[in-house]
Amino acid sequence: MRAARVKDLLGSFISEVWNDGDADAAGRFLAPRYTIHHDPGDLWDGRVLDLAGFQERVRISRAPFPDQKFAIERLCADGDAVAMTWLWSATHAGDIPGFPATGKTIRMSGSTLYFVTPRVRLSGHWQITDRIGVLRQLQANKDDRG
Repeated sequence: MRAARVKDLLGSFISEVWNDGDADAAGRFLAPRYTIHHDPGDLWDGRVLDLAGFQERVRISRAPFPDQKFAIERLCADGDAVAMTWLWSATHAGDIPGFPATGKTIRMSGSTLYFVTPRVRLSGHWQITDRIGVLRQLQANKDDRG
């Protein structure tokens, strides 16, 4: 029963906060402290965020990719954690330092382990993503612009 509840929570969180871009909805899903345990290449790697800090992270992360979508491939819940494998795609619609917006689609995949409190709130994550693949796509799109 708890595993199903945790999976539902995470699915709604991904849909509303990350896919729809509703940073204000994060308060319904997060514990008071959210720890980014491991997320190499993420500006917030290793930080502990409060709700306002997490909402800022969502807004900044989505700015160059406002239509981003995470397609959840698989969810596996066990105890105080739920693992998610995912595919991500977005249009590069906003500038990133060194990479002006190209309007082209960027794709990546990853796996995230979310930690869940006893009251079924997300308290942090440990993530691996293909950021090198994103960098290569951004560079190729930049080179195509000449």
